[in-house]
Amino acid sequence: MKVLMFGWEFPPHISGGLGTACFGLTESLAKAYTKILFVIPKAGKVNTEDRLQIISASNIDIPVSSIIKLKIQHQEQGSKSEIAKSIRNLEVIGVHAELTPYTTQDILSEAVPLTKWNYQFSESSFPTPYWKTVQPNVLVGARYPFSGSYGTNLMDEVAAYALAGAEIAKQEEFDVIHAHDWLTFAAGMAAKKISGKPLVVQVHATEFDRAGKNVDRKIFNLEREGMENADRVIAVSQWTKNIIVSKYLIPADKVLVVHNGVKPTSQCSSKPPSIGKQVITFLGRITYQKGPEYFVDAAAKVIVKFPDVHFVMAGSGDLLPKMIERVARLRIASRFHFTGFLNSEKVEQLWAGSTIYVMPSVSEPFGISPLEAVHAGVPVIISKQSGVAEVMRNVVKVDFWNIETLADAICNILKYQSLSKMLISKSKNEISNVTWERAANKINTLYHELTTEK
Repeated sequence: MKVLMFGWEFPPHISGGLGTACFGLTESLAKAYTKILFVIPKAGKVNTEDRLQIISASNIDIPVSSIIKLKIQHQEQGSKSEIAKSIRNLEVIGVHAELTPYTTQDILSEAVPLTKWNYQFSESSFPTPYWKTVQPNVLVGARYPFSGSYGTNLMDEVAAYALAGAEIAKQEEFDVIHAHDWLTFAAGMAAKKISGKPLVVQVHATEFDRAGKNVDRKIFNLEREGMENADRVIAVSQWTKNIIVSKYLIPADKVLVVHNGVKPTSQCSSKPPSIGKQVITFLGRITYQKGPEYFVDAAAKVIVKFPDVHFVMAGSGDLLPKMIERVARLRIASRFHFTGFLNSEKVEQLWAGSTIYVMPSVSEPFGISPLEAVHAGVPVIISKQSGVAEVMRNVVKVDFWNIETLADAICNILKYQSLSKMLISKSKNEISNVTWERAANKINTLYHELTTEK
C-alpha cells in the first residue's frame, strides 16, 4: 500500500496539534509497512522512517501556464470556493485576500504581531501575486516560494499547494490519497482529479471549533467541498463527526471515527523551573476555542482558598494580551505566569513541574495534551465539550463555562492527595490502548477497503 498524503505541518515545523498528529500517525503507518509520500509546503531536514518520504512542495516545478492562472479574484460571500470549483477543470484559481489568520494588530492598541488562530478577510491591500515575478525565459516551470506558515497570503499558498499536488500526482505512483484538514483539501481533490485514486480527508478541527458562531464562509465552503468530494471522511472523535454530519450535511455512513493516539512523554532530564510547590497548568493556543478566560477566572477563585498555588498559561494566541490584562485586573499576577509557545523539551519540563493540568476548551475535536499529561503523571481536568473525553473516564470533566465547578475541582485535587493519586493511576491504565498504532490499523483497513472497491 502506498499513500500520497498532504499535510500543512510536520515536525520540527509545527504550530499545534496537527503536526504532532501527522507525525504520530505516519510513523505508525510506516511501521505497519504502508509506504507514505508526505507532502508539506516547505520541508527542512526531517528524520523519518524508511517507508516515509517527505516531499517539499517548494521543490516542485509548476508549469508557468498554471501559475499564471493563479489569479487575483475576490470570492463573494456564500459562493462556492473558487479553488475547489476550478479543480474540476484542473485550473486552480487562488482566492486572494489580505488574510491574517495568525497575526493581529488591534489588541490593546498595540501594533505588535501576535499569533492568532482566527481568520479575517479584508477588501484592501492586495500584494503582487507570485506569477507576476516569473521571468519570460522560464519556459518549463517555476517553483512557488512557500513560506509553510499561516501568513497574510495563506489562501494563495493553499491554491499553489493544490497546483503542486496535481504535479506530484502526475509524477508518482500511489494507491490512495489522504489529506489533513482544509488547508490541503484542494490539493487532495486536484490529485484525485489527475489520478482517479480514492481520496480520504481527515478532519482534525472544523471552522465551528475554531470560530464558534463567527464562521468564515470561505473556509467552511472549502471544508464542505473537500468532504463532499472525498470517498471517505475521517473524524478524530464522535464530537467532530456530529459537527460534520449536522453542520456540513455529510452522510453519517461516510464518516469514520478514528481517535488520535499519543506517544508517552520521555522523562524530563533537566529540573523544571521552581515556581511553587503546587502548579496548575494550561497548555494550548490562547484563543477562543481553548477557553483561556475560564482558566483565568477559575484561578482567581482557587487563589482565595489556596493563596500559595501558582498558575501557568503556556502557549500563544490572539487572546494573550487580553488574558494578561484580565489577570492584572483580578490582581492575581503574582501567582500567574505566562510562558509563550513552548517546544517539546520545554513542555516536558512543564509536565515535570505541574500538579494539575486543565483543558477548559469550548470545542475541542480531540485534545492530545491531556493524554500527554497523564503519561507524565499529572491528574487532568477537561471540558465535557472535547473529543478526548470519549476515551478518558478517569478524569474530572466539567462544562467549560462552569467556572465554579472548575474551581471546586481544582481545590479538591489540591486538598486530597489520595484523589490525585487515584486519578493518575486509573487514567494511565485506561489510556494504555489509546495509541497511534491502533489509529493506524483502523486507517490501514480503510485504505484497503477503498482500493478493493476501486
